[in-house]
Amino acid sequence: MRIFGLVDCNNFYVSCERLFRPEIRNSPVVVLSNNDGCVIARSQEAKAIGIPMGAPAYKYNNFFLHNSVQVFSSNYALYGDLSQRVTATLATITPDLEVYSIDESFLELPPCMLKELPSIGQEIRARIFKWTGIPVSVGFGSTKTLAKAASRFAKRYPPAEGIFSLCGRNDMDRLLEKIPVTDIWGIGRRHGKRLIARGVSTARAFRDLPNLWLKKNMSVTGLHTALELRGTPCFELDNSPQPKKTISSSRSFGCPVSTLTDLEESVAAYVARAAEKLREQQSLTGGVMAYLTTNRFNNLPQYSNSATRLLPIATDYTPELINAATRCIRSIYKEGYRYKKTGVILLDLCGKYNRQCNLLELERTDNPGKKERVMKLLDSANNRFGRQTLSYASEGIKQPWQMNRKFKSPAYTTCWDELPKIG
Repeated sequence: MRIFGLVDCNNFYVSCERLFRPEIRNSPVVVLSNNDGCVIARSQEAKAIGIPMGAPAYKYNNFFLHNSVQVFSSNYALYGDLSQRVTATLATITPDLEVYSIDESFLELPPCMLKELPSIGQEIRARIFKWTGIPVSVGFGSTKTLAKAASRFAKRYPPAEGIFSLCGRNDMDRLLEKIPVTDIWGIGRRHGKRLIARGVSTARAFRDLPNLWLKKNMSVTGLHTALELRGTPCFELDNSPQPKKTISSSRSFGCPVSTLTDLEESVAAYVARAAEKLREQQSLTGGVMAYLTTNRFNNLPQYSNSATRLLPIATDYTPELINAATRCIRSIYKEGYRYKKTGVILLDLCGKYNRQCNLLELERTDNPGKKERVMKLLDSANNRFGRQTLSYASEGIKQPWQMNRKFKSPAYTTCWDELPKIG
């Protein structure tokens, strides 16, 4: 029998905010989405007083005030850095690791460790909390789907103390009966509704469906999920995820934007961020798409459009990409509208060092080596001293279009000027 584990950070965004604010560890805490729109993370105390996930912040302002709720804007720099620290800590325990999301990682252990799972789970929790300060739950199962289910019990079953195993149990039917079919990893909302309408409301009932029905109605993926619930591994660890085929970057504006200058600045800033991601995965892009849109939730005139510009030679050089995206925005911009959002998408990605070259590259007169050195210098400076230590003038300086983040905490771990002070 194989042993998979799922390490899940508890209320991750909230835990990150509490890490440097110990005085709010027992207070209700919520984290808001972009532009401080709605609740995307809640502490247990916030859940207990009835704050629902997705609650619009503007409707709950008085409720937050009267119940002393601590409110934070999303601080992605902080969350991303602490997520990397948790992953690095896990890598010291086992090399067989898959980073599934910002707050979840799968791992695999040798079958000989079956009897040691409780102590291994305790070691994982203790080491991560000691090295990063983030509390986690650990679930073990003979498949990834069962490990995901075990993690659910680890978080919701207090006597488990954050550790639960579904490996080699005799009461599997009873436990799967407690899991709603919509909570099974891989079962989406559409399939969940169909299954409930058919009378399949629990993980046990789903597991016992006929193979032919599963394959016919839910494709081979649904069949694999059922097989995993039966203890047959179908989903392997993804130790080396495939490079992204497209890279996008966008944000809603903090206030409506009407001028072309502001739109160009926002697009340049989004291109700069997307180009960083492009170079991180050692890829080049063959095209840029830029788009803009108004706010469809008001009664003002509506307009949205996009434009694409293909590049003669695939590149990761940010100035060229900014130039292409800016031309796209200029071609679709119309006066008289109040725009809510712009974004860019890098298209037609290919590997930087394993690709088919373009004949035009034989006649290029620029210096690709110089461009590469400039980009390495830019990325290394921003990685060391904080994002936008070096930036392009086309991104703007004041950036009045930036999204609202009235309750943002400091970038405690990624900005020298915002390091926590003691004393």
